[in-house]
Amino acid sequence: MKTFIVGNWKLNFNVGEASIYLHKLQKKLPNYRDVEVVVAPSTIALQPLSLQIDRHKMKLAAQNAFYRDYGAFTGETSFSQLRGVVDYCIIGHSERRYIFGEDDKMVAKKMEAAVRNKITPILCIGETESERSFGETADVIRDQLLGGLRDVSEEDIDKVLIAYEPVWAISSGKNAKIASPDEVAEVVKLIRKTLEEIYGEKVAENMPVLFGGSVNPSNAGAYLTVPGVNGLLIGGASLILSEFADILEIAKRVRS
Repeated sequence: MKTFIVGNWKLNFNVGEASIYLHKLQKKLPNYRDVEVVVAPSTIALQPLSLQIDRHKMKLAAQNAFYRDYGAFTGETSFSQLRGVVDYCIIGHSERRYIFGEDDKMVAKKMEAAVRNKITPILCIGETESERSFGETADVIRDQLLGGLRDVSEEDIDKVLIAYEPVWAISSGKNAKIASPDEVAEVVKLIRKTLEEIYGEKVAENMPVLFGGSVNPSNAGAYLTVPGVNGLLIGGASLILSEFADILEIAKRVRS
C-alpha cells in the first residue's frame, strides 16, 4: 500500500502565490514511487494549478465540494465540475463540521457524490476535547465513520481514504495539544475494527487510514510508524516548503 501525504492549504495563498509555491515544490521533489503526494489548494486555484501540476509527482485535492451535480445552488462548486481537475477531495473536515455545521447526513451525500464522479474522497473523522474527556471517543468515531460511509456501496468502499483528525490536536498555537502515537494507535485500531464488523476483514486491512493533527517534521516519523497508519493529512506544515519536503523525505525513509 502507498503512503499518502496530503497537504491541506486551507484558506491560504491566492492564485499567484499557490502557483509559485507549487512550482517550487515540484522543482524540489523527486518522483516518489511509493508515496502519493497530494496538495489541496483553495477552490479558486484548482483549475489553473491543474494545468501546471506534474501528475507524475503529485495530485490535486479539493478541500470541499457540493453533493448536487448542477442546479440553483449559488456559490457552490459540484463534484461533477471538479471531475478531471482533481483526483481527491477532503470531506467532513472538522472545520466543515463545527464551523459550517455539516452533519453526517451532508457528509454522506458528499461521499457518494465524490465516488459517483470518480474523485477519491478523504473522509475526516475525529472527536473534540470535551467528547474525549467524557469518554465518548469510540462512539463519535463509530458514528462519524459509519455515518459518512452509509451511501457508499460495498463495490465502491475500496475507493475511500479515512483520515483520523482529533479536533483537540488540530492547532498551531503555543498551547496546542499533541496526540501521542499510542493515542493515535488506539483510535486507528478502533477504526479498523469498525470497518471489519461492517465490511469484512479484507476492507478493514486494505483501507488507507491517515492521521492529521499538528503534524510537523519532528513528529511525522513517529506517526507514520504507528501500526495501521498509512499516511498524514497536514495543515500548517504543508504551507512551509522546507517542512513539507522534510516530511515527504521522512515518509520515503519510513516506507523503505
